[in-house]
Amino acid sequence: METNRQKKIGGVLQKDLAEILNNNLRDAGINGILISVSKVKVTIDLSIAKAYLSVFPQKHASEILTELNEVKSKIKHQMALRTKNQLRKMPDLSFFIDDSLEYIENIEKSMKGDENPISNPDLLDRRKKS
Repeated sequence: METNRQKKIGGVLQKDLAEILNNNLRDAGINGILISVSKVKVTIDLSIAKAYLSVFPQKHASEILTELNEVKSKIKHQMALRTKNQLRKMPDLSFFIDDSLEYIENIEKSMKGDENPISNPDLLDRRKKS
């Protein structure tokens, strides 16, 4: 259960991280890829922030994730500059791909098709827990 403080800090980090990532994409000259930050979860002691990202198109998700992990320190520095008046210490960032939209899409495809996932649950992949 997240406290109100964790939710507020997560919201601030989510907004700033989305702006930073989109600015970095634009500055790098990358067109046709959209990154949205779907959720940021902060630990109780505010030392780690887990950012869940949705990448469109989905085929570029693994590439983007590896690139973000390489420049994590620069992103953390930019975030610290933006939140210096709101946070004493910037939490360490961890990036994860949010696969919930893909999971929902697979369910919809299965429901529209001839195969019924309710009678045969092996048709759908198990959802990854994070």
